[in-house]
Amino acid sequence: MRKMNPPQMLALSFLCAILAGAGILSLPAATAGPGRIPFIDSLFTSTSAVCVTGLIVADTGTTFSALGTWVILALFQIGGLGIMTFSMLFAVLMGRKIGFSETDVIRSSVDKHSVIGLEKLIKYIVVIALSVELVGAGLLFLRWSSVTSWPLAEVLRQSVFHAVSGFCNAGFSLFSDSLKAFRGDPVINLVMMGLIVIGGIGFVVIMDVAGLFSKKGRTRRLSLQSRIVVLTSAALIAAGAALIFFFEKNNSLAAMGPGERLLTSVFQSVTARTAGFNTIRISLMSAPSQLVLIFLMFIGASPGSTGGGIKTCTFAVLAATICAIVRNRERTEIFGRSVPAQVIKEVLVIVFLAIMWIFAATLVLAYVERNNPLIAGNLINALFEVVSAFGTVGLSTGVTEGLSFAGKVCVIMTMYVGRIGPLTMALAIASRERPDRYVYPEENVMVG
Repeated sequence: MRKMNPPQMLALSFLCAILAGAGILSLPAATAGPGRIPFIDSLFTSTSAVCVTGLIVADTGTTFSALGTWVILALFQIGGLGIMTFSMLFAVLMGRKIGFSETDVIRSSVDKHSVIGLEKLIKYIVVIALSVELVGAGLLFLRWSSVTSWPLAEVLRQSVFHAVSGFCNAGFSLFSDSLKAFRGDPVINLVMMGLIVIGGIGFVVIMDVAGLFSKKGRTRRLSLQSRIVVLTSAALIAAGAALIFFFEKNNSLAAMGPGERLLTSVFQSVTARTAGFNTIRISLMSAPSQLVLIFLMFIGASPGSTGGGIKTCTFAVLAATICAIVRNRERTEIFGRSVPAQVIKEVLVIVFLAIMWIFAATLVLAYVERNNPLIAGNLINALFEVVSAFGTVGLSTGVTEGLSFAGKVCVIMTMYVGRIGPLTMALAIASRERPDRYVYPEENVMVG
């Protein structure tokens, strides 16, 4: 472990957590019925939880026992906040000093350029997460206790599970139909959307907006990353909601009133950004709406957050770079700041590798599921499943539960790569930057 670089340690930590979770979920005590579920289903569920995806091959609320559901909650809580973050937290609590290698791992997974100490950063992360989840659980508890006839113990269980799942952008629900039963409830929708957005903008941005980085006597100014994250997230949510409302007003939203249509459109736009809850059936949505969701899932949440995807900052820097090239500018500029060339290189690598993996995984899934009636002759379902897994979203057109063994393995690998792949590759490139010893002569190549 000490000889590993931060990307390798991150990848190994997630893999170990996945295998440990799969082992526990394979125990008979973790299931609600007699016996145990197949190991591939336990591995799929554990991977989905640790990678905060939410895709399921077995209904969470009916398949798993109370022990199983709490294990799943623990897995997506650990996966959402970062496995190494939890490890370092326990080390701090026990009084052990954190070495340079552990420091590199935490900064790589959360914030490479933090202006505060590592121990304080870890404490901030945990306090923010638990505080937001506690407030969210309290609001859900008050609402569900007033609109349902559940026992208080069940209300508490549902509230805690969905609050943690929402903040971690995990998408797991104890309801068989996700949150469709509460589609018209503004309180439930607003609370869940708040949890998803806060969890998806990133801990560093939360701390920056809260003023934890500001020093007394100085004018408060948000960092470039915070401004990009906030504005890009707001723009994507608004654009996604408008497009879904337009494409679905005479389709899946036709039977709803104006207010419910708007609420459903906004919720689906928010949850497509790596959360995975849904209040309408995705399979009933039109092809244009599904393409909008694929676009939102591909971008995903923000750096250093509980969500996945290529990230909002990656998308914004890529868009700004294209604009700079079109305008014949030498440098990429955003909000009066120039973006370093190394960051642009990382963006290009992340986007290229993401597109290549999605293409390859979609090709494999379409082939191994060629006898699946939901995928055969309907490539958008295969693409939707792969992008949802890669973006750690959890939305599905209904094909997940019917996947074959090979299909499940393909999706498992995609969830794992989507959670740690692009980030790990970018960090590996950044850590290996070396000055050129020589430069070859230039020669033009026709492009475009």
